[in-house]
Amino acid sequence: VQLQASGGGLVQPGASLTLTCTASGGTISRSSVAWFRQTPGKERTFVAAMRWRNSIANYADSVKGRFTMSRDNAQNAAYLQTNNLKPEDTAVYYCAASIISTTTANSNTWNSWGQGTLVTVSS
Repeated sequence: VQLQASGGGLVQPGASLTLTCTASGGTISRSSVAWFRQTPGKERTFVAAMRWRNSIANYADSVKGRFTMSRDNAQNAAYLQTNNLKPEDTAVYYCAASIISTTTANSNTWNSWGQGTLVTVSS
């Protein structure tokens, strides 16, 4: 399955964005989906993940209460609603999928990765 993240942009602090992870060449209805982010010179870090079995989600402490993950199997897509964005949220956001029912923050577990989308939070 091929993944593509979209929806990034330049926003001011406090704004919201909805990031979309679109799958092609296969279905993600039976895949767990995760979001990671990366800034230049730093490792990719975990943001959120959702199991495929029961849609239970896991969030990094830095985004809890501000970011919400959802999925629409009919659209073969997953979403990351980002609210109250902060400058430290600036990064390239990537989505990833795994056939394992998991919400792990371990990037090695996620075996399908898409191209990222840049989110810039600046006044």
